[in-house]
Amino acid sequence: MKAFEYAAPATEKEVLQLLSPEPSRTEILAGGTDLVGLLKKLVVTPDRVVNIMEVESLKSIQVLPGGGVSVGTAVTLDVIAEHSCLDVYPAVRQAIHGINSMQLQCQGTLGGELLQRPRCWYFRQGRGLLSTEVETGANRLHAILGNSGPAKFVSCSRIAPALMALGAEVRVIGPGPNDEKRLPLADLFQTPQNNEERENTLLPNQLVTHIILPPVAGRTCATYEVRHGEGPEFPLAAAAAALRMDHRGVVETARVVMGQVAPIPWLSSEAEQVLLGRVVDERVAEQAGEAAVSRATPLSENTYKVQLAKVAVKRAILLAAGLDCGDFRSHARQIEELV
Repeated sequence: MKAFEYAAPATEKEVLQLLSPEPSRTEILAGGTDLVGLLKKLVVTPDRVVNIMEVESLKSIQVLPGGGVSVGTAVTLDVIAEHSCLDVYPAVRQAIHGINSMQLQCQGTLGGELLQRPRCWYFRQGRGLLSTEVETGANRLHAILGNSGPAKFVSCSRIAPALMALGAEVRVIGPGPNDEKRLPLADLFQTPQNNEERENTLLPNQLVTHIILPPVAGRTCATYEVRHGEGPEFPLAAAAAALRMDHRGVVETARVVMGQVAPIPWLSSEAEQVLLGRVVDERVAEQAGEAAVSRATPLSENTYKVQLAKVAVKRAILLAAGLDCGDFRSHARQIEELV
């Protein structure tokens, strides 16, 4: 690990003063579940690490006037999962529970989870974010959508699809001490086109301070992950759906966002168009899943992910509509409710 300067500011403004305007010179530390490993492997070599866990304003959960919830990016995942404010956003809670590791939930933070670096093994071995080896090498876990450019990795945030489906926004401060803006969470992610770009749109001296969830406004939502097992490993494919239905069950609005399939959380307008104006049943959900992967371009070793992504979309939609999605987990939930 390269030697670096360590700082622990107490306010948001102090954080901005410590962040360098030059790329890669400073890194932000929260729970450390991602950054520490990257530091040890010399994948990142900052001159300064800025610990934000002493900034109290980043550790709050607040109900906003008129509805909605603001969650600080330094709030740990276990606190979010147990907070009553999240009762109306089950998709977020399901995504956190899916991580299935008490250590990661207790130590990991919301901001760190959203902005964790790609799990691509080429990147983690120091071969670069846009390694050309992916094209013909081991790409079993890489992107099947949005992969026409040099980026083949997948966005690995498990919570981002749920937040995006719900229309969440982020509060970003910097680079100046009085600079502040709110933008859709989707605008925080980007597909890099060269090695000077990262997988997010933040400047080196900007900070995401809060995630703002809008009022639920009659919507239902759910997250579904296709996993290899029940451990803390990342899912092979995932999806989140948020639906607003009228009294007849007809879908009035829909948002479907896939995870683990593209360099960014992937909003599927194709799946949404299938759902609008229809009553959700297994056939409709199946058609939405097929539409969601209709533009997939799998690599040499990951064609199997197309089917898994289709299943994730179908089951997320069924769960959001309050229907049995057909897997053992949904049956287990039904048994728990009966007991």
